[in-house]
Amino acid sequence: MSPGPQASRQHSREATEAAVKIMPKLTTIFCDIGGVLLTDGWGQKSRQLAAEHFALDWEELSHRHEYVSHAIETDRLTLEQYLDRTVFYCPRSFTREEFRAFMFAQSQPHEDTIAVIKELADSKKYQMATLNNEILELNLYRLATFGLRNYFSVFFSSCFLSLRKPDEGIYRAALRITQRQPDECLFIDDREANLECPRALGILTIHHRNATQLRAELQQNGADVID
Repeated sequence: MSPGPQASRQHSREATEAAVKIMPKLTTIFCDIGGVLLTDGWGQKSRQLAAEHFALDWEELSHRHEYVSHAIETDRLTLEQYLDRTVFYCPRSFTREEFRAFMFAQSQPHEDTIAVIKELADSKKYQMATLNNEILELNLYRLATFGLRNYFSVFFSSCFLSLRKPDEGIYRAALRITQRQPDECLFIDDREANLECPRALGILTIHHRNATQLRAELQQNGADVID
């Protein structure tokens, strides 16, 4: 004999309550910067624009960047050394100052996503931390220029840790330093490859596409944001 409507409702309510009880409390939110809060600092699109603007050989710039990308993002090269290796290895018709200014000018905010993060930070319910790959000089500029220190208290940047996504080590370091368990943490990134290791470690993940989707998935994962 099948259960009646009242019994079915009771079973559904009990199942929901049980699920809520076993869901770990979300305490910590890690967030990428480039592609989520801001445009990429010095990503492929920015480098292509630089090649066009300064009439550089794109293939040569791309190859030279790849040779030193790990070193510059883990602070084993300064920005000046990076420019020596990638651009100013031969005479140019423009100055280092002009090229550096172009690099920094590529950074622009994604205001709608920043508004979602501000809401989380203002709730005071979560430890808020960035987790990103970035050149040191650009990273410091971006944190200051776009007020990201107003929303985050910890900054797990590749240039600070000498570790880089998607290597598992940077996610383990973030967990150890914050003294958090994986199942109480959530990580937001715009690249699926950067989500695989944290997901394997047991960290909740959101593949960021836009602010509306981010808000909806935060709610699904128990974060306190409004519709």
